[in-house]
Amino acid sequence: MRCGESIAPAGSMERGWVVDPASVGQALRQLLARTEISATRALIVASDAIASFRVMTFANGIADSEVDAVVTSQLPTPTDRMALRRKDILRDRRQRTVYAVAWDRGQVQSMAEAARVAGLDPAVVELKSLCVARAIPKAACILLDMSTDPCEAVLIVDHVPRIWHAFKVPASDDRVTALSAGLKPLLAFHKQSGGDLSPDAPVLVRTEQLLAAQLTSDLSEAVGHPVELLEQPPRIEPEVRFGPFLPCIGLVMRRG
Repeated sequence: MRCGESIAPAGSMERGWVVDPASVGQALRQLLARTEISATRALIVASDAIASFRVMTFANGIADSEVDAVVTSQLPTPTDRMALRRKDILRDRRQRTVYAVAWDRGQVQSMAEAARVAGLDPAVVELKSLCVARAIPKAACILLDMSTDPCEAVLIVDHVPRIWHAFKVPASDDRVTALSAGLKPLLAFHKQSGGDLSPDAPVLVRTEQLLAAQLTSDLSEAVGHPVELLEQPPRIEPEVRFGPFLPCIGLVMRRG
């Protein structure tokens, strides 16, 4: 297994958006050369900042036209700029569950262009929230990603991302207060939407920094869920730094 990481050139990306595909592609080409990766098929993890998604539950037997009406009432209407797609998931349930996503066409095209500049053939683009939900063995949890700026949180139920939220944690603020303030709207929105997250469902923290035991204890008390460091996913070689590559691991696990 070969892997590598590199910082995007200054000004080439902004809050998960690719603004200079040529610069990103050149940096990626150099990274591939350094790591001696010869594969040419590119699977791309995209920031959730470029899209909006909803997970909706309907009674079995509902007409597709009714599902489409609900989807279009909650997500942007397809245009030259925005694309919209829905897919039935959790098919073995008594209800019909639909995952619907709207994304910025231009951003996907920019990512594909960056891959081509690097000499790669872009085959798949998938949202980061879907990838991490697939890589984490917990069926229900909240992933708190402190390795990004701003921080990101993904609420996951039945291995499906339900809500994505990004929030800033100013260095001057009390970390427990700032982190709980970022997580509580996520939990509140899920509850208001009819969701039910067990108090046993953990907050899993993805970070490259050491976390003090007191911080995890205080944060757990503040949000009402156990707080744990993210553990290494199953079947991943011990020498692989799984934290930085978690979305990539989930993308490789993709079927179809």
